[in-house]
Amino acid sequence: MHENKAALGYQNFEEVRTQHIFYIDKTDFIREWWECADKVTLITRPRRFGKTLNMSMTECFFSNKYAGRSDLFEGLSIWEKQAPDGDYPYRKLQGAFPVIFLSFANVKAAAYEEMLFKITKVITDLYNKNDYLLEGNLLNEGEKKYYQEIELGMSSSQAPDAINTMAGFMQRYYGQKVIIILDEYDTPMQDAWVSGYWEETVRFFSGLFNATFKTNEYLERGLITGITRVAKESIFTGMNHLNVITTTSDKYMTAFGFTEKEVFMALDNAGLGEQKQKVKRWYDGFIFGTCADIYNPWSIVSFLNEKGKYDTYWSNTSGNGLVNQLIQKGNPHIKQIMEDLLQGKSFEAEIDEKIVFDQLNGSTDAVWSLLLATGYLKVLHVRILDTDEEGVGEEGDVWYTLTITNLETKRMFRKLVKGWFKKDTEVYYNEFLKALLNDNVKKMNTFMNKVALNTFSSFDSGNKPSEQAEPERFYHGFVLGLVVNLSDAYKVRSNRESGFGRYDVMIEPLDKTKKAFILEFKVLDPDEDEKTLEDTLANARAQIEEKRYETELVSSGCAPEQIRKYGFAFKGKECLIG
Repeated sequence: MHENKAALGYQNFEEVRTQHIFYIDKTDFIREWWECADKVTLITRPRRFGKTLNMSMTECFFSNKYAGRSDLFEGLSIWEKQAPDGDYPYRKLQGAFPVIFLSFANVKAAAYEEMLFKITKVITDLYNKNDYLLEGNLLNEGEKKYYQEIELGMSSSQAPDAINTMAGFMQRYYGQKVIIILDEYDTPMQDAWVSGYWEETVRFFSGLFNATFKTNEYLERGLITGITRVAKESIFTGMNHLNVITTTSDKYMTAFGFTEKEVFMALDNAGLGEQKQKVKRWYDGFIFGTCADIYNPWSIVSFLNEKGKYDTYWSNTSGNGLVNQLIQKGNPHIKQIMEDLLQGKSFEAEIDEKIVFDQLNGSTDAVWSLLLATGYLKVLHVRILDTDEEGVGEEGDVWYTLTITNLETKRMFRKLVKGWFKKDTEVYYNEFLKALLNDNVKKMNTFMNKVALNTFSSFDSGNKPSEQAEPERFYHGFVLGLVVNLSDAYKVRSNRESGFGRYDVMIEPLDKTKKAFILEFKVLDPDEDEKTLEDTLANARAQIEEKRYETELVSSGCAPEQIRKYGFAFKGKECLIG
């Protein structure tokens, strides 16, 4: 542990060490990775978990460009690691290899051509940094010509082999195979999926990764990091020597993120020791392998930098766009689960840690897999089926019990839901809630129609959604809004039986002297002899009475005279409340 300046934004290990920036020793990762001896390792961790700093650290340790820089590692775990014979074996590895260190962090693009151009910039920068290879007779004339042709905007057929070729040049120059480090490999993948150029991107990166990590005879070791584990079938075709380390793997459990011991020591050193339990509630909750109580480094360093001010530091950084889109435009089941999560509950899902982006629109489990990989959900329990279970799965299937990671993440989800109601709509929504709590049915109708008119399109997940699906998505988004906006004083429950033939909402006050509410949603159904919204509203009101929905509220302590019962009748974007 080093009592240095708690500063944000430092991802270069040399800078951190020479400028005395706050640093928690993670150099044992170097030992663990080297001793595992896997040819190519892919490690996935959520954003802002120190992946880039660890990759920079690994480069500084192995790269011959840093030969003799023992000052960067003196006093740290890797430098003090002693063998039984008294030797310090890892000191001999420092600065011993040529290293190629690349990052795709800035390869974010709205179109395939832009993405390809940015990849060519990464490759061109690599060649420019190593232009000493052009000196002397190392390269023949044809190779020098090839070297000069590596430039911005090179063709998509030329780029995939360029890193492999550079490794060959460096191997010849140094007489030593090359370590290749690739940071944030999946950043272009996420943009490609969101922006609709996924298929051509997969074809390009399949060729690039194959040449760089599979058929590369000049490769000593490969180390790749990212947020998600993109399915091998997509871009790592045939790479059987690839060892994938996800958040549920036991390898490198404490190498990324801060352990509770490390966090509590940092708080003590900063004079914030009395904040430990509140910091735990806000920022603890990440679980890697069997190691619980992992904290997000960005949040902790921000907290220290701000002298103990609590805020949603991690979730305020970029990277929520894909998560927001998947939940907002997802099917009603996703929104139902989010209702439970926002009220502190958990749920069980079958998780496949390989993210198949093509399935994100159609598979609920794929969405939960992504949210787990990105750190928004955590695993409470793992259940492996020991026999076939009808309606559940087959023997050997793995089911995970998941919940929201911590208070910071919960607040981020609340902010996402509020963001679904655009600025003008948010005003209408808040006015609707005020009218509801004040028994003003006229204003409820006025503002609910404005909410519906302005938000239906926000929950449209297809070009031509069905008449049934469109309001269904809206209802669930609307209820999530109730959960988020009323959670301080009310408990919101939704009854999900029999699809959307019926959809009840109960709003139960925590203070039982206040009003409680029963809301019954119905869509105009000609098959039930409903010709007007008034007919639908009458059926909704009748259903509340026939099913005696108030019984549950009364049994929980609500006075019958304080229970308000409203029917909501919908036809398209038109609503009638009574």
